[in-house]
Amino acid sequence: MQELSGLDASFLYLETDNAPMHIGGVSVIEGSLAFDTFRELLLSRIHLIPSFRQRLVTVPFSLDRPYAVDDPHFNIDRHLQHIALPKPADWKQLRKLASRVFSEPLDRSRPLWEMVFVEGLDNIPQVPPGSVALITKVHHAIIDGVSGAEILGLLFDLTPEPRPVPPPEPRNPDPIPNELELMARSAYNFATRPLKLPGILLDTAKATLKAGFLTRAQPANLPTLPFTAPSTPFNAPISGERIWNTALLSLDRIKKLKSVMNVTVNDVVLAICAGALRRYLLEKNALPKRPLVAMVPVSVRTNAEKNSMGNQVSMMFLQLATHVADPIERLEEIHQNATRGKAYQAAMDAKSLVQYSEFIPFGLAGQAARLYTRTQLSNRHRPIFNCVITNVPGPQIPLYIAGKRLLAHMGAAPILDGISLMIPVFSYNGVVSISPFSSPEVMPDLDNFARYLRESANELEAAILAQHAAETAVSAPPAPPVRELFTFLAQTLADNPDMPIKAKGVYQFAIAGQNPQQWVFDLQSDPRRIYEGSSDAAACTIKMADEHFMRLAAGKLDATVAFMQGKLRIDGDIGAAIEFGQVLTAFPTPPQLREAEEVAEEETERGQTQTNADESPRCLGTTKAGKPCRNRSLPDSDYCHHHQPG
Repeated sequence: MQELSGLDASFLYLETDNAPMHIGGVSVIEGSLAFDTFRELLLSRIHLIPSFRQRLVTVPFSLDRPYAVDDPHFNIDRHLQHIALPKPADWKQLRKLASRVFSEPLDRSRPLWEMVFVEGLDNIPQVPPGSVALITKVHHAIIDGVSGAEILGLLFDLTPEPRPVPPPEPRNPDPIPNELELMARSAYNFATRPLKLPGILLDTAKATLKAGFLTRAQPANLPTLPFTAPSTPFNAPISGERIWNTALLSLDRIKKLKSVMNVTVNDVVLAICAGALRRYLLEKNALPKRPLVAMVPVSVRTNAEKNSMGNQVSMMFLQLATHVADPIERLEEIHQNATRGKAYQAAMDAKSLVQYSEFIPFGLAGQAARLYTRTQLSNRHRPIFNCVITNVPGPQIPLYIAGKRLLAHMGAAPILDGISLMIPVFSYNGVVSISPFSSPEVMPDLDNFARYLRESANELEAAILAQHAAETAVSAPPAPPVRELFTFLAQTLADNPDMPIKAKGVYQFAIAGQNPQQWVFDLQSDPRRIYEGSSDAAACTIKMADEHFMRLAAGKLDATVAFMQGKLRIDGDIGAAIEFGQVLTAFPTPPQLREAEEVAEEETERGQTQTNADESPRCLGTTKAGKPCRNRSLPDSDYCHHHQPG
């Protein structure tokens, strides 16, 4: 018997008649797979997922969180359905069926999962006729997105030949606890749980100091806060019905865009979603002037917690730059917002924030959720955020079940009153699925939005590749003399071993660019030294592009600003990197550094002013991020249509 964590239990408290709180998935499997074969394989492996054979018991009067106990009456057939896809057996029918399955709540008197085996996928493009699908739903109280992806690894194989699985041990489930036993456990928890609070408060105090440093260093770049989102159609009450669709994209395409723009895969995915959201709201004349805010779940699952069930997730609020028309500018702004949010996540220790869920008042939480729905309070306050975008990376190799290949896996996740658009993103074997999930009263035209996702990806790709082609057509400036600078620093330290440098650790620099290189500042050995190479003793690795490092060394780029803008990245101990922050100021500036900066700026300016004879010049305006606008100016004007004076 195991008590649910506060975070796991919160998904039970949030559940109402209109808002079942289960995670879902649609898996398409190549070729004809017999239902009996699938059932036997699932039965032989279900012991690998203990929560699939456990049910919940609640404490009388909701005095404590529920407990997961072995279900002595577990019967796998109560959790399986076997149906044929209605004619014409196409994608529309599968989508409608999945929407109906996801609308139905799970039975809390049984283990909280269900699978629907769908045969006869005869008319879906790129899917062989006779293929099957699995529609799965599992309550959010027992898994999060990451542990849901790990279930795939338990049920599926890496080769067509099924792997041997150790047989289950003899099953002797404990008896269901009676009310007296549950009350006794509740009394013990009531007495001991407050003892955990001082440790959590201490961790929070330490984290607050770290976050305070970031705030003082760059007060204009605070992370996005809840209740700062504009009102949108996505923040309306919902019914019990659901509507689901998906857009499939190539992961290689997204990675290519990521590399060209020097951002992350998640940044590109968020920009694609933002482009679709902007277009959808524009067509309804409902696009707010302020940017939409997405809640982005962040996994805090450690290596030790890998393969465990339950929820290990925090959250980050992120502005999606939907007020920006240019797709590249939108991506750049999203990248900056995400970098800033991650910095505060790291400083505040998301794991500690999750621990506060242990102190949710059990008896009141469920009543509050039902009252919120019944009175439609979501219409009476500013949205906490506008939508949820959750990105779970899956395996990038083919998976098999009973010898049949998994073609695609697409996700679904719960929505709530006032939070009626969920966008789960899942990557598998080189394919990214972006699967919007809503209520038909809120988004009856969800199919249009799924199409806008694909078209947003095309628009972003075309803009990035066009810009990249234009930039590479201009001769590249000479590589900044990074090696000469590090050599100068190393020689200066060797000639002046008693230089007043406060930092005492070992720090690694990884410089990217035309001449990638690594350098180590060993400031704890005697004598202190700087050398080219790497060190396992480094407390942190500071990553920068060569031109950004040269500007940092010349004092033209603030380290904190660079970190917030994503120009400086840190692997390892952020505190150590902060400690290192003032080291470069202890060294004299070499004369050639300023000369190199001037040459680079001249080359950049020359590249920016070069235009084709038949094209109008660049707009003289600047973006909200402070960067030159890339649009062409209108005839008889120095500005594009976005930056026209007045």
